[in-house]
Amino acid sequence: MKLSIIVPIFNGALTIRRLVDTVKLEMNDLQHEIILVNDGSKDNSGEICEELAYMDETINYISLRNNFGEHNAVICGLNASSGDYAVIIDDDFQNPPSEIKKLLKQAIFHNHDVVYSKYRIKYHNWYRNLGSKWNNLVASYVLDKPFSLYLSSFKIIKREVVDELIKYKGSSPYIDGLILRITSNIGVYEVEHSPRMEGKSNYNLPRLFSLYMNMFINHSIRPIRFFMFLGFVMFLTGMVLFFYFLDSNIRETSPYLNWKLFLSGSFALSGFNVSILSLIGEYVGKILISSGGSPQFVVKKMVLHNGNKSNFSKVEQQ
Repeated sequence: MKLSIIVPIFNGALTIRRLVDTVKLEMNDLQHEIILVNDGSKDNSGEICEELAYMDETINYISLRNNFGEHNAVICGLNASSGDYAVIIDDDFQNPPSEIKKLLKQAIFHNHDVVYSKYRIKYHNWYRNLGSKWNNLVASYVLDKPFSLYLSSFKIIKREVVDELIKYKGSSPYIDGLILRITSNIGVYEVEHSPRMEGKSNYNLPRLFSLYMNMFINHSIRPIRFFMFLGFVMFLTGMVLFFYFLDSNIRETSPYLNWKLFLSGSFALSGFNVSILSLIGEYVGKILISSGGSPQFVVKKMVLHNGNKSNFSKVEQQ
């Protein structure tokens, strides 16, 4: 049994060395590898990770040329992994490394393909907690996610599922959406969530919005059907009101009825047009990005001791 521990890193210089030391201490009786993916950090995270990788053969390091986003960094780490299970853990110590073995035992005992962590108490900002609740609610409709399943970034994934995940080559991967496409054999285990020890969260409102739109648009056609239904309801409502006010206008002459007649028709049709055009614009934009050959990630430097470089194409190693 070998465990791959993937850590996407963005400006984690204050915590990454201590995190690696703690992970190694917790995993000292288990064959493991640590894969550090530097997602375009602006601090000296890359230098620290590279130093750690050269000092310890169980630590692998990949540096990306730009900040591609957490999910792209995770896909990169999964491509480099060689373990029977892969764990994804944040670089900020809010996911205690002591909880990794608990997820592994849960996955093995119940033979789950994926086990998500569920927090007793979350120590994120209020807007991130609110965003997570909204994300899970929308994902239940868009991705057919069970309502009881919480989509956490801290999770363990079986090798067979990892092999399917890395087949996806789209430029905007959403890991949880891909997992729900691949398997329904998913478990949940309650773990601790720690307060942030250093710095502040890299997930601001624009980043969260970008992540949720990625989930909403890239991995389901249900949004199209939802807006088609909404547009149909708006159209019917507008037509009913239009003919109602038209009949009233014929029966009695009032200037107010003319305005109601105009507004009922134009408001419904305008709202319908704006909704549909916005949705079409999102899909066309995603198609344009994908058809332009935009990569999931571009590797700047690799220090891989597991010899697993074959999964990285020439395009990704520019």
